[in-house]
Amino acid sequence: MEYKEDYFAFGPYSVGDTVPNFEFEVYDPEKDEVRKVSLEDYKGKWTVLFFYPADFTFVCPTELEELADNYEKFKEEGAEIISVSTDTVYVHKAWHEDSKAISKVKFPMAADPNHVLSESFGVLIEEEGVALRGTFLIDPEGKIVLSEINDNSIGRSAKELLRKLQAAKFVKEHDGKVCPASWTPGEDTLDPGLDLVGKI
Repeated sequence: MEYKEDYFAFGPYSVGDTVPNFEFEVYDPEKDEVRKVSLEDYKGKWTVLFFYPADFTFVCPTELEELADNYEKFKEEGAEIISVSTDTVYVHKAWHEDSKAISKVKFPMAADPNHVLSESFGVLIEEEGVALRGTFLIDPEGKIVLSEINDNSIGRSAKELLRKLQAAKFVKEHDGKVCPASWTPGEDTLDPGLDLVGKI
């Protein structure tokens, strides 16, 4: 992985930060190839960085399988998913070939063996060399609009992540609007202002 020495200068990155142009290797299951990509490649799209501890584990394949089952819905929203662990691209390929759940995955599987991404996003467990379950949603301009980190014993919901993507898209496209709890597309939103104070 290529990176500049100052990548860590302002990390860990979180909501409101514009992420640097990291370059890293991915295993692309659709093309069955290894290639280098950069976050710059995804400018103009919504991007989900989905960190997980390790390949060939227990909770991780359930999360990635659920993401795979909903991948087309994310793409319909103009989003790309990139899963990230500290394994190598070759381990990703082996896992994809070995696991029935992971064989469904079509999104890029990023390798972070030198921990640059995991450390920069504040999810690295240094003593173990693996990542926490971190989810980061990056808007088309490269700004983080969602940052969540779970204990590794707690799996995430792809459907809830999709809902949050839809809410993030809505408020970006409708200036001044905000989405209430559990909002889904088609439901009423809110216009923040003094007239709402104490009325909800």
